[in-house]
Parts: sequence; structure tokens; C-alpha cells
Amino acid sequence: MTNDNHDEGGSRRRSDGEQTHAQILDAAMRLASIEGLGSLTIGRLARELGVSKSGVFAHFRSKQRLQEETLRAAEEVFQREVLLPGLDAPEGLARLESLCKAYLSYVERGVFPGGCFLAQVLAEFDAQTGPIHDAVASGHKTWLGLMEEQVITAQGLNELDPALDPRQFAFELWAPLELANYLATLHRDPTITDWGRTAVQAAIARALPRT
Repeated sequence: MTNDNHDEGGSRRRSDGEQTHAQILDAAMRLASIEGLGSLTIGRLARELGVSKSGVFAHFRSKQRLQEETLRAAEEVFQREVLLPGLDAPEGLARLESLCKAYLSYVERGVFPGGCFLAQVLAEFDAQTGPIHDAVASGHKTWLGLMEEQVITAQGLNELDPALDPRQFAFELWAPLELANYLATLHRDPTITDWGRTAVQAAIARALPRT
């Protein structure tokens, strides 16, 4: 009986600790989306949360680990808010449109106060070196690669012009999404995402098979 009570108490403490850790990461993502991941420190985050620096330090132990965990958490949010709903559509043109729609919805709903977290760190770390740069570059290649795959699939289904360069067309779809994110955030105007939707639909209309 005593052992069972100790086990339950330990599990409860772990659960409480995990919940606190997740809450700290949520605050870290929101803060870094505005001020930049490179500016995120244990001390700055502690001030934002109104807690002791040692309390935050106990969860991360270093600035680098804090930044890396914050980036991973943001990637999980992107997967939940953009990739999973986007991938729910059938492969090909429908999935390509669905991914674009999911991204613009994610920006429009203000999931992060600084706009798309991953777009923010891409601009912040593009000319730097190190693990954060490498992780951001890898994630961006994966996203564009996913869109390129859907272009190729759509061509195979005769939904898009077979003469299209899949990589180029993926870029042409991604560009207005990224710009809509930056401008909607800059002007505090989520309706600017409609410009992104219009640009995506115009690009797709130009890329339909020629009769």
C-alpha cells in the first residue's frame, strides 16, 4: 500500500511538472514569435512569466536547450495547425490547395502573436550557422518538398499542366503565403491573408492543363 501511494504521488508530481513545462514552452513560443528566438533567454522568460529565474532554469538548464525545445514545440504546433488539416484532403491539387488554406488560416487566427513562428525564425536565422539554422532549413525544405510532391501528383492526375516545373511552382505558391503572413502581422490586419488566397488561386488557374 505504501509503495502504491508513493507511485501515485510520483506520477502526480511528474504530471504536474510536465504540465508546468508545457505552459512555460507555450509562453516561450509566444514571446519568441515577437522578440525572436535568439533573444529568448531563461532570465527574459522568467520576467515574462513573473517567476524566479531558478524556477525556469530547473526545466531547461541552458539557453540553448530552451531555444531548441521552443523550436520543436513550435514545429509541433505547425504540424497540428497546418500539416494535419492540410494533409486531410485527397492527394494532388486538392491537397495542395488544402495546405495553402490551412497555412493562411493559421496566420489569420493569430495562433502566434508574431505571425508564423517558423517564418519568423527563418528570417532570423537564415544567414547564421549552428543547430537552430540547420533545423529551420531542414524544416523549410521538408515543407516545400511536400508541396512539390503534391504538384507532381497533381500532374500525374492531369490536374495541373505537365509542363510545369514542380519545384518552381511550389515556390510560386509558397511566396504569397509567406508575404501574406509578414504583411498581416506587420499591419495587424488578418484580412490581408485574403491577398494570399487570391494569389494562390490565380497561380493555380494559370497552371491548369491546357485544352
